[in-house]
Amino acid sequence: MTETIADVTAIIAAFNAQATIGRSVQSALFQPETAEVLVIDDASQDGTRDVVTEIAGSDARVRLIAMQRNGGPAVARNRGLDEAAHDRIAILDSDDLFLPSRLSRLYMAGAAEIIADNIVFANPDKVDEVIRRDWGSSPPGFANVSAEDFVRGNLRRHGLARGELGFLKPVLSLNFLRKHGLRYDETLRLGEDYDLYLRMLLAGARMRLTRAPGYLAMIRESSLSARHTTEDLLNLHEVFGRHLDAATDPGLVSAIRAYRKEIRVRLDHRRVLDFKRNRGAFAALTYAFGRPGRPGPVLAAIARDKLRISSTAAKEASEEGFRLLLS
Repeated sequence: MTETIADVTAIIAAFNAQATIGRSVQSALFQPETAEVLVIDDASQDGTRDVVTEIAGSDARVRLIAMQRNGGPAVARNRGLDEAAHDRIAILDSDDLFLPSRLSRLYMAGAAEIIADNIVFANPDKVDEVIRRDWGSSPPGFANVSAEDFVRGNLRRHGLARGELGFLKPVLSLNFLRKHGLRYDETLRLGEDYDLYLRMLLAGARMRLTRAPGYLAMIRESSLSARHTTEDLLNLHEVFGRHLDAATDPGLVSAIRAYRKEIRVRLDHRRVLDFKRNRGAFAALTYAFGRPGRPGPVLAAIARDKLRISSTAAKEASEEGFRLLLS
């Protein structure tokens, strides 16, 4: 019988997560492979720190790192990378959970710097049901994922919710990150995970992915108008311009160009909403029709947002109350 080695650092960036942080931390502690749980409190104004402090009092693997100013997820996670004592890094959002035996299954992937599994997106009232569900006990099958595969896995497909592999929460190699000087881009508050994974792949990281579920994420209902600012989308658009400059493989260049075009449509949509709010409907229409090729995609984006007919995987669930990121 192989002895379990505890060599994973779980990093949880938390902001006003009093209601959910306890369960998230416990889900990481329940994994025998977890050596430490670093909770980076991003200047919460509720009782998040009190909850974590209480848990740390009964389990020495838990450590609270209190930030004095709110910097966003990328800043908090970078602090976690700085403090981590182990090579395997598992990112966990403060309202999400690791499913039982998640890390032991990921260990079956073999040598890779990015090891990812499927995500179950669940309504809050379905969490216990998802945890109890038998997702299969057989060894998961892992597939290699190239940089091009990864980018194309984030493109919108007609008639389907966008899968968005950028939602994945893989186990990462901290040694690889440090060797290549890679960290979360602190200018990003949108797509910071996706950006880091792609930069790792561009630097030569190997990625392995299983469709077996291991991560449970809460479904967060909100429209574009509530989620992403113009600055968020502009920063992401600029970052992928740099990725386009760095890519050399023709297939990857094509994939990044297509994704950057999607970001451009989202940015134009956001600007239409800004114009409408600040200057009125006429200004919004003037912008929407101000450049050839802009009206069609922008009007389609508005329709999708208003009618909720093409959501991302993180925003929709089946009648059962949960769904998988990857079918």
